[in-house]
Amino acid sequence: MRISLSLLAVLSMLSATSAVSQTLTPQPEQKLDYVLILSRHGVRSPTGKAAQYDRFSKADWPKWTTAPGELTPHGYALMKIFGAYDRALFAQQGLLTGQGCDDAVRIAIHADSDQRTRETGHAMAEGFLPGCNVSVEAKPEGTNDPLFHVAATTPSQAQLAAAGVLGRIGNDPSAVAAAYHAPLAEFDDLLAGCGEAESGHARSSLFDIPASVSASSGDHLADVKGPLNTAGTLAENLLLEYTEGFDAKQVGWGCVDGARLRTLIDLHTASSDIALRTPAVAEPLSAALMQVIGASLEQASERRAVAGAEGKPGDKVLLLVGHDTNLSTIAGALRLSWILDGRRDDTPPGAALVFELREDAAGHRTVHLFFTAQTLEQMRNTTPLTLAAPPPRVPVFVPGCSGPDGGCDLNSFTALLRTAAR
Repeated sequence: MRISLSLLAVLSMLSATSAVSQTLTPQPEQKLDYVLILSRHGVRSPTGKAAQYDRFSKADWPKWTTAPGELTPHGYALMKIFGAYDRALFAQQGLLTGQGCDDAVRIAIHADSDQRTRETGHAMAEGFLPGCNVSVEAKPEGTNDPLFHVAATTPSQAQLAAAGVLGRIGNDPSAVAAAYHAPLAEFDDLLAGCGEAESGHARSSLFDIPASVSASSGDHLADVKGPLNTAGTLAENLLLEYTEGFDAKQVGWGCVDGARLRTLIDLHTASSDIALRTPAVAEPLSAALMQVIGASLEQASERRAVAGAEGKPGDKVLLLVGHDTNLSTIAGALRLSWILDGRRDDTPPGAALVFELREDAAGHRTVHLFFTAQTLEQMRNTTPLTLAAPPPRVPVFVPGCSGPDGGCDLNSFTALLRTAAR
């Protein structure tokens, strides 16, 4: 009887222990000292013309009034809302004053040269500090910014990237479509069955697309083609229609609501995982960004100019505005993952990796990493963001660096970035 009672006591203790949920939360004594935000641009139109996508659907894709690949007025408004929310959050955390234009001298913004990234930077600046003189650093349209776009330095680097992709898919590009056959078939059926067929409109199945992997001289290093890659692009186009606020009858020709979209977008995530998160691709493509992130965190910590850093000593916020490719390659290089708004590792418009530099009473500095984005419905409905009704934000664990509370020692984190950026 005593043995049985003892066993019950032990089982009870184990049950109680397992019921305690651990969370990745900075300690209260860790003061926020600096924030670096790597953001994707806001909602844009599809990068290709509708005719490029019409061949895969029964009906024509809806037309956009914004030129291909450009930030829409709706996307501008959403990023302005995000900027206003960020300032309220940072003021609540004591990082900024939240008063007038006093914070303008403590903020730096660097955007890629594309219209959608430049205008996203301006929108966030306008929301963050309305009526204040906040400059957005960006190269002229059409000028490559090597911080956000890195081409292969040698043919062997591109060949290694292609080999890295092939090594993840069994050295067989066609194996990808086989591995994702069920969701691809479901999407192909949707494309074949939804909407009104246009006269003379010939349709190709996703499964008709040849699969290949090759070395690239462009800024993806490895050129990955096939059913999954195309499906990922088309699924994201549906997400853009939904978040832009298209009429429900237009989003997926009336066949796609928020719940179905969250399933379809997994095709885009899977495609990005293979093409961009593969380490042989991700590490060289994100090297410049990781070097800037590390140098900027060191500059903020040491309060002196550090070579390669963005902004100036004394800044409290640095905003880097790039693309989903930048988020995916950083995540691939550092082995980061997250779940937000019901989707795993998705990088929707306006999404951001947030690097927080914190200091405790003993002067020990740590970096806490978060991922944030407006929900699909917040984007679709232009929902105001407030401290009481915020966008979702989740902590991100950094393998090989994060402790039980999610924080990384600053020196360890910058060393990790230098190693990954080699």
